[in-house]
Amino acid sequence: MEWYRLTQEQLQQRLASHNQNGLTNKEVGKRLKHYGENKLDEGKKTSNLALFLSQFKDFMVLVLFAATFISGLLGEYIDAITIMFIVLLNGILGFFQERKAEKSLDALKELSAPQMNVLRDGQWVKLLSSQIVPGDVVKLKSGVRVGADIRLISTSSLTIEESSLTGESIPVQKHHNEIDKESLDIADQKNIAFMGTLVTQGNGIGVVVATGMKTEMGKIAHLLQTTPTMVTPLQRRLEQLGKILIVIALILTALVVVAGVWQGHDLYTMFLSGVSLAVAAIPEGLPAIVTVALALGVQRMIKRKAIVRKLPAVETLGCATVICSDKTGTLTQNNMTVTQIWSGGETVYITGNGYEPSGEFIANGKSIDIRSQKSMLTLLSYSILCNNAELQKREDKKPLLKKNTTNYFIDGDPTEGALVVAGYKAGYSRQLLDQKYKREREFAFDSTRKMMSVIVKDEKGNRFVMTKGAPDVVLGQCSSLIYQNKKEALTPKRKAEVEATLTTMANKALRTIAVAFRPLNQNETFQQAFEAERQLTLIGIQGMIDPPRPEVIKAVRECREAGIKTVMITGDHQLTACSIAKEIGILSKYGKSLTGKELAFMSDHELSQVVDQVDVYARVTPEHKLRIVKALQKNGHIVAMTGDGVNDAPAIKAANIGIAMGITGTDVAKEASALILSDDNFSTIKEAIKEGRNIYENIRKFIRYMLASNVGEILVMLFAMLLGMPLPLVAIQILWINLVTDGLPALALGMDQPEGDVMKRKPRSPSEGIFARGLAWKIVSRGIMIGIVTLVAFAVTLSAHPDDLIRAQTVAFATLVMAQLIHVFDCRSEYSVYHRNPFENRYLVGAVLISVILMLIVLYYPPLQTIFHTVTLNFREWLLILAMAAIPTVVLGGFQLLRKPTVKE
Repeated sequence: MEWYRLTQEQLQQRLASHNQNGLTNKEVGKRLKHYGENKLDEGKKTSNLALFLSQFKDFMVLVLFAATFISGLLGEYIDAITIMFIVLLNGILGFFQERKAEKSLDALKELSAPQMNVLRDGQWVKLLSSQIVPGDVVKLKSGVRVGADIRLISTSSLTIEESSLTGESIPVQKHHNEIDKESLDIADQKNIAFMGTLVTQGNGIGVVVATGMKTEMGKIAHLLQTTPTMVTPLQRRLEQLGKILIVIALILTALVVVAGVWQGHDLYTMFLSGVSLAVAAIPEGLPAIVTVALALGVQRMIKRKAIVRKLPAVETLGCATVICSDKTGTLTQNNMTVTQIWSGGETVYITGNGYEPSGEFIANGKSIDIRSQKSMLTLLSYSILCNNAELQKREDKKPLLKKNTTNYFIDGDPTEGALVVAGYKAGYSRQLLDQKYKREREFAFDSTRKMMSVIVKDEKGNRFVMTKGAPDVVLGQCSSLIYQNKKEALTPKRKAEVEATLTTMANKALRTIAVAFRPLNQNETFQQAFEAERQLTLIGIQGMIDPPRPEVIKAVRECREAGIKTVMITGDHQLTACSIAKEIGILSKYGKSLTGKELAFMSDHELSQVVDQVDVYARVTPEHKLRIVKALQKNGHIVAMTGDGVNDAPAIKAANIGIAMGITGTDVAKEASALILSDDNFSTIKEAIKEGRNIYENIRKFIRYMLASNVGEILVMLFAMLLGMPLPLVAIQILWINLVTDGLPALALGMDQPEGDVMKRKPRSPSEGIFARGLAWKIVSRGIMIGIVTLVAFAVTLSAHPDDLIRAQTVAFATLVMAQLIHVFDCRSEYSVYHRNPFENRYLVGAVLISVILMLIVLYYPPLQTIFHTVTLNFREWLLILAMAAIPTVVLGGFQLLRKPTVKE
């Protein structure tokens, strides 16, 4: 339905609405049943039970269920119970983490849920937008977020910021007249206020024409249902690892059993040992450790102002090669700020952060007292008087917003707000000026005139018209200017000087506003704005920009050092985008920029050919963003896409990892995302990348430790069988090592700090296997060494005590445990054990100490000696154990040290 084409009478008839009294409560009840609540579809929510059961669909978990079943059949109930405990722990951790993420998202939704003023039974009432129905009459005013699609029937200087739909950051002037044109784009429907957009100035009244999924926002939300969700690299790697481990476990177990039977050992004993080794070969702690590592990373990210909706998201971001970032609010402060003013032939620069009303005025490189500059003071004060924005102090108790970079915000148009803040920095305030000047009339800004004017009277009774607007238009209405504190005629020479100043500011991507005035006679009145806006005197020009966040420059540089390209995608003007991109280091010397118009004429193939050279995209549409993401993915990139608007949502979901803004983001963008930034800050993405890389490295450390340990356990049994020796370990000892000694240190590895060069490495390839970068060799070499030294310790003790097999098995048991506990410190570094402080990870030190204590209890506590087939060891046996246990780490770590340069933390 083309609502913008209807007259007000046709609108009332079509919707059975009443502009003076609104709908009755009875009628609203009927329409709520017919249309449903004014909400976007969230899809079917997963029940707690279904969410809990879904934790057990992982491939590795299914393998563990099979191992538990076999152990139970063989009567190894301790083993079965222990495995089930770990599986349940994994499921509980995953369940609570996912539920916690959803609750965090619900809190964000509550923060963004708009209320609206609605006319019901002749009374204006404030209601949640979810209770609005088609036909409701609603009132809009500055600062209100529109809660439905509304056909305007009355407006007064109404401007609405529609970047969440169109990507255009400049507010749109709205009117209430019908538009008799077919198939208008959203941006051209100037008499419609769309759901999710923000009123920046003026007020209006309208009739709701669409709610929920029938709105323009709902239509874009529907695109998400047809956009496939990407599978994460971690999920692929773990599935690959599980299959490899199963094959290895079955082969090695079969070899041990066959060799043992061939050497004359009892079939049942060998089969039981084989099952124990099979369980040992599969690191049953892997799903739990991966979940814990991800969950701990998520908790750290929450502290750093990011909310992870999906556990693998942080890890995926860790292998990102490109970050496609929105400009406004993410790379910049989302606070229009006046940085340069010109008046009377002089230029002054203004410092300050965002909307904070404090800063310095700089001229010729030195701080000046602006109160000594009469024409500058006039420019700043008149800019506040010809203005409807208000600077207000934030009294915000919302938990996700309380750490904003500024305690102030603007109620009104951001451009006008920047002028107000500049005046405040000079010591002016609206309250102070309102005492000296009384506004008599306003000629509101409109897109045709490109100017706004007010008529004021000062405390002495003098009357003035004050005008601000586009410099080219204002300059055309000026006959004079203030120059060096004197009024002069606007000669061609002076006009050329003003135009040169404007060009200089434009080259810096500054948005410029000119301010002029004219004294009036006591009885001089005007019917039309053009009558007042003539023969003006130019006071000066203010140049403003949305400045970069100070921390973003460093974050972009660190991303570049990490091999990650940052691309700016914005709806803003190309010149502005490129200027900001150069300042923060995104636009390189040989980098390119593309506009949406240029991109529209490219085929997908042509775009994929140039996409790697483009640093900045300006004036883009939602379809363009989606094309950019797909072109980068086609070229092999792992893409992170940030955004806040409804128009960003399809691209956010199509990206390998979608990142939504928590403060300014729409519900649709948040639903499509895997990560939500509660501070809307690009530097938080950099921290997420660092965290993601560290999580993946910690998982590799865990796999390296567990598999090397398990390979050592299997090989010591296999070598003994092949050499015709007695069993060096009994089944219960294998299970004890596997489920107790391995578990705690492995868990502590999941909490390890990142290595010093983690953000100096290139992103890993999406096709990289879990055993890449020499991990397989490290596992095999350490595993072989652990197996050999354990067997040597067993053989030495058995030769010294040929009639005491239990003593030899106890020495082998202790050697294997200590070799693993020493080896865990080697696993902390990609290089060698000598590259990192072994006491840096206090959790690991504590875990190793606990494991040693547990081992000593098994060795020296008589009741447990019977269960675990151990005996008390003497001092000489401990010297043998410690000497043998240290060899794998000390010797192989030394070789590694010789081959790798020292990496400083």
